[in-house]
Amino acid sequence: MKPVTVIGFLGSTLDAAKFGPSRWSKWRPTVSICMQEDLRVDRFILLHGSYHRRLADYVAADIRDVSPETEVVPQLLDFDDAWDFEEVYGKLLDFARAFPFDPDNQDYLIHITTGTHVAQICLFLLTEARYLPGRLLQTQPQRGAPQPIGTWNAIDLDLSRYDSIATRFAEASAESASFLKSGIETRNAAFNRMIEEIEQVAVRSRAPILLMGPTGAGKSQLARKIYELKKLRHQIAGPFVEVNCATLKGDSAMSALFGHRKGAFTGAAQDRPGLLKSADKGLLFLDEIGELGLDEQAMILRAIEEGRFLPVGADSEARSEFQLIAGTNRDLVAEVDAGRFREDLFARLNLWTFSLPGLAQRREDIAPNLDYELERFAEREGARVTFNKEARDKYLAFAESPAAPWKGNFRDLAASVTRMATLSPAGRIDSAAVASETGRLQSLWSGGEARGDVLDDLLPESRLRTIDPFDRVQLAYVVAVCGQSGSLSAAGRSLFSASRAERKSTNDADRLRKYLARFDLDWTGVTAR
Repeated sequence: MKPVTVIGFLGSTLDAAKFGPSRWSKWRPTVSICMQEDLRVDRFILLHGSYHRRLADYVAADIRDVSPETEVVPQLLDFDDAWDFEEVYGKLLDFARAFPFDPDNQDYLIHITTGTHVAQICLFLLTEARYLPGRLLQTQPQRGAPQPIGTWNAIDLDLSRYDSIATRFAEASAESASFLKSGIETRNAAFNRMIEEIEQVAVRSRAPILLMGPTGAGKSQLARKIYELKKLRHQIAGPFVEVNCATLKGDSAMSALFGHRKGAFTGAAQDRPGLLKSADKGLLFLDEIGELGLDEQAMILRAIEEGRFLPVGADSEARSEFQLIAGTNRDLVAEVDAGRFREDLFARLNLWTFSLPGLAQRREDIAPNLDYELERFAEREGARVTFNKEARDKYLAFAESPAAPWKGNFRDLAASVTRMATLSPAGRIDSAAVASETGRLQSLWSGGEARGDVLDDLLPESRLRTIDPFDRVQLAYVVAVCGQSGSLSAAGRSLFSASRAERKSTNDADRLRKYLARFDLDWTGVTAR
């Protein structure tokens, strides 16, 4: 059995008694908890105010007399008005957030017999919301002759709502929604509404969740944030296990998911628990679930519904209790119609289905995600990189325009920011870096090489064959800068910013004009594309 910790208020009236033998004939709820024959209390967190410090010491001494194994931990908690809902709830919430709960190794009982009615209600609400990860405990005196032990039991309550508490819950919900978005101040209204709904489902349900959307839309990151949110709320104890089902092919899929016994097949040199077993008490994210075969789908369905499955080569079933989040970029309705996905599994997954839009459908969210990716780069590489204003404006003008299809969604954006930050050793991304990157993105999205598409429309193939590969890469970069610049002079300043500072006289426009002329190009032809 796990050690038991009780958390409860000191009863300023019910726990008080005259000093002397007569006090042992009176029922005192806090002391009585530690006198129960069928309840071992290893630790008692005794909440009390400064005014009742002497009574708290008195009660703690009596607990030690009747239950030497119980550690009494006085916890000072003062209220200006113990009947003020906002104050009591707020201070108890702060206490709950700061307390080092360990539900994997401790059982918690929340005593709601003592304290004001407001305090009892607040304890209930915090326990119901899992800020206090325990069971509610009620004590009462035994009928008949006076005796100090009384009885105890777990209870269910149905309480009315209170406006001030509802406000605090709304604030907590908003905090959770922001947590699911990694703190990014997203602006897309439809996406924000979806995240708010996901937050409610995540903290109130253990049913499977299905995340649909194109590759790179953020399904994996959102699944992990849901897990972390449930972990913060003490709603889940096990690990986060992520599986890309597209990588599970053939006979190895069964073994990877459900495990196998030693000798089950050639190469099975030892037992393997499998990924479902590894996710016990935790959260299993099956990304690209539409890639699984029908046999694996059938076993997944049984594991969801019954918590049981049969490892390969085993005589007895294994058990695993986990919450499932599934991700897919396929149309599962069409897959069901085509016979490639089980209808019963889809029905089980389809209780909570959320479709994540691609980046092209959330262009107003590119700017805040740009800042987020720069922060991630700084954390990852230990170097902070920023845009200058002109460069940022140019990048956003391109990124938010229809010219940017964002085929890889947020993966494309993350890679784009990483490239620009890496190629800006001075810590500032300038217009030249942006021009180079936007040219690269356009080339990648059109399926061409970095040097090809930019020049194919400008020069005939016969002329391109006469240009060395090194010069083609350089020329493609120059052309990209020209396309992002407002004039020949502005393009020259971007291209020759380092060398121009060392010259006594500068004529960047003429220098660029002569460079383009080497390849039979001019400013008008380059910028008219």
